[in-house]
Amino acid sequence: MIRDHLAAGRTALEQGKWADARSAFQDALVERETSEALEGLADACWWLCDASASVRYRERAWVRFRESGDLVRAGRAAIDLCIAYLINLGNDAAARGWLARAERVLRDTDPNPLQGWLWLMQGYMSPDAARSRALTSQALEFAQRSHDIDLELVALSDLGRALVIEGQIDDGLAMLDEALAGTLGGEYRRLDTVVFTSCSMLFACHLAGDLDRANQWCRVADEFMRTYGCPFLYARCRTHYGGVLVTAGHWTAAEDQLQAALQMSADAGPGPRMDALAQLADLRVRQGRLEEAEALLARMDGTRDVALAAAALCMARGEPAVAAGILARRAKMLGEHHIETAVALSMLVEAHIADGDLPAAHDAANRLHILAEAQDRGPAQALDALTAARIAAAESRIEEAVEELERALRRLAALDLPLERARVRLELARLLSHPRRQLAIAEAEQALTTFEQLGAATDANAAASLLRELGAPARTGAKNVGILTEREHDVFNLVALGLTNPEIAGRLYISRKTAANHVSHILAKLGLRNRAEVVAYAATQPTTAPPNP
Repeated sequence: MIRDHLAAGRTALEQGKWADARSAFQDALVERETSEALEGLADACWWLCDASASVRYRERAWVRFRESGDLVRAGRAAIDLCIAYLINLGNDAAARGWLARAERVLRDTDPNPLQGWLWLMQGYMSPDAARSRALTSQALEFAQRSHDIDLELVALSDLGRALVIEGQIDDGLAMLDEALAGTLGGEYRRLDTVVFTSCSMLFACHLAGDLDRANQWCRVADEFMRTYGCPFLYARCRTHYGGVLVTAGHWTAAEDQLQAALQMSADAGPGPRMDALAQLADLRVRQGRLEEAEALLARMDGTRDVALAAAALCMARGEPAVAAGILARRAKMLGEHHIETAVALSMLVEAHIADGDLPAAHDAANRLHILAEAQDRGPAQALDALTAARIAAAESRIEEAVEELERALRRLAALDLPLERARVRLELARLLSHPRRQLAIAEAEQALTTFEQLGAATDANAAASLLRELGAPARTGAKNVGILTEREHDVFNLVALGLTNPEIAGRLYISRKTAANHVSHILAKLGLRNRAEVVAYAATQPTTAPPNP
């Protein structure tokens, strides 16, 4: 009878029927605890996104393998536990412990068929980039010698990801393309190979700002997903995909992915959850929902991932000196060759200029220029032109600043970064406002349209303000560019009814100061100038509360 349950479980795993597989292996365990039933149940739970249960069953399988003397399967279980603790549960200490157990149990096997996997995980966990690449390259060579196709595909994707991180974007993405082609072409023997390679691809596309490539591979993965479900089984994978969607301006879809990542990381250690919170905070800053961004960042307790979102929040609040301190530390920690360093240095230039420290701005811009010349493509070249424009503008070299902004726009045209393009257009409009007013109006209108489509409230208000200064209509469509909180909806409804701040305070049992603050936030988010415009705007809506975009 137990044989029937095990056979049914194996068949269900092969067909991607995870719940059926779990039931079959649970039935097998009722009769007798075997390593095969425990391992199968661990696999089924993992695909059902129950990482904690998967780890518990795999640890029991590990014990069974050790007791039976099956060292290779015990070593494989230990490596899988290392991966689960590291990526699913965010527990680095447990991951290192299980990798050490795998090394020890496999020490007496000759030859060691899993040596390549040990090198792969050692490389993945190494903080030294050069050592990481060397170990991963060893793993790839071992895979090719031993004809381990799963190790070959995962090692290729890991190397590709590492190259993108270091700014060798074309070479890295080409290696990832090869890994995904082999994986989604069906070369794999282990289904989780699809998860590993897909996650590396998403991470690399996020860093490179290449949503188009991510979407193309997701379309190729459609057939796999129809059979086996979504391959983004790690919270970090969902976060990476959410990040790609944020930068590409697909903010509603990004919200869905990031909330899913938070849910998936509920039982994990701090790492995966912090990644998702940081990305969600970045989205809130872009939306102009600064109070919500601050609340998210406060939950992160000063972790490393907070830096860029925290600096953007400080800039939005007019605190450039604080932002500069955060960014300088982040750029130093990342190193001069990391692709994210370009973003940190660009923001650092902006912060120094806003703080009136032009020598420091020049220093950061020079570092960015060197980095941009070393990277084959990606955002670095566009950011290099943008920083040059900002310094030129700060030094009243207007024509040079205009030329650099136009160069930045040309560079950004190849990237899927609509918010950044619109912001550059707005900066260009400001510089052109006096010598070429009509061109300035055209640039500002394009920027405003993008901001409104995205839901970038603060930026939309800035564009609308400039258009009013230029004597042009500030809005051409609906003004619901901000998303109001539940309490702001309540206040909006009462303002629309003509209530004063004291009356609103009495109705909602809040202080007059709090009521006044809510009204100010509503005006800012909706791009309205006074209470009369709130009343007029409310009259155009199908309900008394503005719809969320």
